Amino acid sequence: MLLAGEVKGELARIHPARSCCRMAELAGLLYGDRPASGGVRTFDHATARTVMHLAASVGLHAGAPPGAVVGQPGSPRARHHLQVRLEPDVARRWQWSEAAACDRRSFLRGVLLGSASLSLGPRGSHVEFVFRHARDAAALRRHLGESGVRAARLLRRDRHVVYLKGQEEVATLLRLAGANRALLDFETDRVGRDVRNRVNRLLNAEEANLGRTVRAADRQLHAIAQLVSSGRLDSLPRGLREAAAERRVHPDADLDTLATGLSISRSAANHRLRRLVELAAADAG
Repeated sequence: MLLAGEVKGELARIHPARSCCRMAELAGLLYGDRPASGGVRTFDHATARTVMHLAASVGLHAGAPPGAVVGQPGSPRARHHLQVRLEPDVARRWQWSEAAACDRRSFLRGVLLGSASLSLGPRGSHVEFVFRHARDAAALRRHLGESGVRAARLLRRDRHVVYLKGQEEVATLLRLAGANRALLDFETDRVGRDVRNRVNRLLNAEEANLGRTVRAADRQLHAIAQLVSSGRLDSLPRGLREAAAERRVHPDADLDTLATGLSISRSAANHRLRRLVELAAADAG
């Protein structure tokens, strides 16, 4: 199973070669809800280091180091909740509408790394971004749509959520963000699940077919026994007698096997056996 931490770890290790892409990724990391002092707040050390690295690479000053802890001392969250302050506000200066395709991909990588909650388990794939302001959610959904990723919005406890649900959409986002290893693992898991599901469907179908064959054979054998007991079988047409004999010789055979033994079509074999059941039911009535 692909873990969210593995995806973000791979994203954090990507270092864009072009300064415009680094600025775009930094804008993505700072997108949406930010601390009042400016910057980014995260539980992930790799994300905090990425902010510091990108800021330094484009000549911007990053304030508090990654070790700055936010939260109540002694709380479980305090050991992992990090804050990096950055001025000026890159997120407000960078514009999606003016960005090249590579910059847009870098921006989405930054948003995915800094703001996304990922669930990539066997029960389904889900990615969501939670914002305080509707304008941030609406803009991100629009940006994703322009990049070929269908996203939806909902309001949850006064927060605006942009979410992706479905393997194709999540795979497209991972591809855009450059998470190639994660994408390979994700696709491998997806193919494995698809194969297992297909095999299970085939096995279930085969089991159902076998059950129907056994029940049909039981009805036919019971009908033939009734016709033999009443002495009527010998007076039936030759084709029906041959079908009855073939069924008695092969009590567990399926319809195709019986048809081959009788040198007739499957439909004809089915018709003859069904006729035997009807005649026996008529005699019993």
